[in-house]
Amino acid sequence: MNWQLFFNPGSIAIVGASPKKVKTGNAILSSLIKDDFPGKIFTVNPNVSQVLGIPCYPDLKSIGEVPDLVIITTPSQYVIDLLQQCAQLRVKAVVIITSGLKEINEHGTHMEESIAQIAKTSGIEIIGPNCIGLMSPHTKLNASFAGSLPLPGKIGYFSQSGSILAATIDIARSLDIGFSRVVNIGNKAHLSELDMIKAFADDPETKVIAGYLETFDDGDNFIRQAELISREKPILLIKSGVTAAGARAALSHTARLTGSERAFDCVFERAGVVRCASIKHQLDIAWAFAEQPLPRGPNVAIIASAGGSGIMAADAIEKEGLQLAALSDSTINTLSTKLDNALNVNNPVEIMGNILAGGYELALRQVLDDPGVHIVLVLLTPHALTQCTGVVQAIIRVAKEKTDKPILACLPGVKRVEKEVNMLSSAHIPCFDFPEKAVATIKAMVNYSMWRSRPKRVIKLFPVNRRKVEKIIERHLKDGVSEVVDMEVKTILKAYGFVIPEGMIATSPQQAVNFANQIGYPVVLKVWSPGIIHKTEVGGVKLGLANEEEVKDAFDLMMYRIPKIRPNVNIPGILVEKMCDKGQEVILGMNRDPRFGPLIMFGTGGKLVEILKDVAFYPAPLTAAEAKEMLINTRTYNILTGINQGEKGVAIDAIAEALQRVSQLVTEFPQIRELDINPFVVGREGTTPVAVDATIILDVG
Repeated sequence: MNWQLFFNPGSIAIVGASPKKVKTGNAILSSLIKDDFPGKIFTVNPNVSQVLGIPCYPDLKSIGEVPDLVIITTPSQYVIDLLQQCAQLRVKAVVIITSGLKEINEHGTHMEESIAQIAKTSGIEIIGPNCIGLMSPHTKLNASFAGSLPLPGKIGYFSQSGSILAATIDIARSLDIGFSRVVNIGNKAHLSELDMIKAFADDPETKVIAGYLETFDDGDNFIRQAELISREKPILLIKSGVTAAGARAALSHTARLTGSERAFDCVFERAGVVRCASIKHQLDIAWAFAEQPLPRGPNVAIIASAGGSGIMAADAIEKEGLQLAALSDSTINTLSTKLDNALNVNNPVEIMGNILAGGYELALRQVLDDPGVHIVLVLLTPHALTQCTGVVQAIIRVAKEKTDKPILACLPGVKRVEKEVNMLSSAHIPCFDFPEKAVATIKAMVNYSMWRSRPKRVIKLFPVNRRKVEKIIERHLKDGVSEVVDMEVKTILKAYGFVIPEGMIATSPQQAVNFANQIGYPVVLKVWSPGIIHKTEVGGVKLGLANEEEVKDAFDLMMYRIPKIRPNVNIPGILVEKMCDKGQEVILGMNRDPRFGPLIMFGTGGKLVEILKDVAFYPAPLTAAEAKEMLINTRTYNILTGINQGEKGVAIDAIAEALQRVSQLVTEFPQIRELDINPFVVGREGTTPVAVDATIILDVG
């Protein structure tokens, strides 16, 4: 995307400019004039001679030169013809304001397909349709009907929704938060959210990239590109409309538990994208990223003028998983000796409400100099005797001198502290009205900083037998059978390095007994049928069978009861397996998301997986560190490590390796749509985990 043509054009043509104030073309032209756009403005309308004092041309060709940017505001039936005119003139950038296309009917969808095709063949870059335009405060460009230009700043903002964009600008203006560029991408017939992110990444005026999205395009490419861009600039996104998206019947536990919310969370985490819960939350974080350096760690120091606000901040820090910085002996000694009226010189540093500004300045300098402090939160409560203005002036002085650590402020209140809040904002120090908001912002800054400090991703590839897996999958696809179960699925897992229980298929009670005697007791019996995915739901699993009589009885009972429950399902036999040694049961899985590809799952195994829903997801392929992080992100991790029981833990690294093997399998075989290994039984360190049961679902088209 050539962002210069959109945000710093030398000339603009408004097609559909109108003298009528109710028309979009009039509103956009008025915005350009009102906000002093310095370039040339051409208006195009065959029905009038001039608009707002600017001569009007009957068509684009009549202008006599090629505009850098063309803005189309005409009714939808004229859009395709106008784009073809742009193509003939070799116009390179177009914004289509026009609505009434794919959001209305199928005809509109076909029109947008034509728009995309014209863009592809002609080289025109197109924003929209169905958008309210774009803004660039630094170049005095207001090609929109979103209101006055926002303040100039360092945040590049895009939105799929025009109304959300207008609201965001208004909220930001009330907080004195500025933008570098603002654009409504609308229906995204050509340029998408990823194009905007890449444009803002290349824009020297933009330090922070933020946006609002309802739909998502090209998820796999988004992960790769956003991950690269996040290394240089933070990306903050709101993603709405996820609660019901992508819902469908799923055969595996993993697919049923994934959900769009989980998919976006894990994909954003992988790409380093900060997911925001609301516009206000997003602006808070963007403000801090734009104005302050990144923290080098999670240790927060609090300086408070009252005990209550300091306690609230300390509570929020603990809840967010951050650390209260342990101040050095040198810092504590200096504060104790030189700080008058201090209530506490540990962290939080608490100062009496009538403290002079000089004391506050001393405390801030000392805390910032402490090597164990990564970020400082300054809280100032406006008592009658508090020198609010003087204290704020002191904070600003120190902040200008010490720029390597972030400083955030919190002044609880509204009217009483309005002047001081404005002073801090003008000095590029983000200020919040309550401690919890400030700490939530600090959490986002710390998480992003830690993500950026991660080592380069290295994917380990294990030696496997791909050919054996290919044969099984090719046969299933040829026969149109999507479910791979029992012995064949275990053959696939064995080819990828998993240990499976020894087992055989029996077609009679006596054969089951013979196999059990051969394998050794105790054994497990499982119904074997491609039509039965979840065996326990039909009574198709019998555990701990210790002798011949129990094996015969279990076999007969299954073959009698299951056909009554599933009369249309063929049951060729019963699987006889060696009973697995005791251990912790976990689940490993994968669901192939239509936007983002394979998402790997780990969680509590056995029958409790869908009851407890204690699971973690991450996009494949997985590194060793990411696999380990998946374990840590579940409550099950404390059980696996033995923390909760005070016992020895299980083989954590073996589980992490198994997740990587699943990741390799589903990456190398995109035909696999869903996968469950449940239970995956893992014992003490040094023992070998066993894939007891598994299901693979293929995409047969």
